[in-house]
Amino acid sequence: MSDAGPHVTEALPIVLVPGLCGTPLLFGEQIPALWRFGPIVLADQTRHDTMPAIASDILNVAPPRFALVGMSGGGYIALEIMRHAPERVERLALLNTSARPDTAEQTETRRATIEIANAGEFDEFAEQVFPRLVHPAHRKDERLLGIVRSMAEDTGPDAFVREQVAIISRADSRPDLGAISCPTLVLTSEADSVISPDESAELADGIRGARLMKVPRAGHCTTLEQPKRVTEALLDWLDG
Repeated sequence: MSDAGPHVTEALPIVLVPGLCGTPLLFGEQIPALWRFGPIVLADQTRHDTMPAIASDILNVAPPRFALVGMSGGGYIALEIMRHAPERVERLALLNTSARPDTAEQTETRRATIEIANAGEFDEFAEQVFPRLVHPAHRKDERLLGIVRSMAEDTGPDAFVREQVAIISRADSRPDLGAISCPTLVLTSEADSVISPDESAELADGIRGARLMKVPRAGHCTTLEQPKRVTEALLDWLDG
């Protein structure tokens, strides 16, 4: 990306969809660069407990046409949006996400976290999951932990449970990937222990012409761990 800025001829609104326990802080490092392309819409994925309802809610407030960025669980929502209204999405970016449905083991783990949240023990959630969310080199990074903790606190246990229920019931998106025709970026990282790089590669392989990028020295939280690399990738995707 050159210092001259983006070469777009007209503004393109961008809808950003965070994942589980994600808030606008998840994209805090990217927003100052992305806003030059057009208005930014920060989706609220916490109000409903099914993917179709979440997607419908986002589409109701989104511009008529837009670029769509979904990260992790936000990627599941983005794929649901593509089923509802593909004609409205001009560009698609899927970060650290998968087209697969939950496995039985994943669902069991989610139900266990729901029980913890319902029992009033949600306060320690960020500290418990943080080591799994980041690259081993970042596990003692207090700044990153502070962001993850703040996002969990802002989300709260009730919204967290709704998100988990929606994720458990999500559809298998793999059969729908071949219908996606807009320019698509699939981004993963070398040490993502939540959604493996192989799942991201499968996602990219299923979408015609999709570009796959792997970010080094990052775990699941690429936007926070390697913000400059992710921003550059998104700028190239928008300016492509």
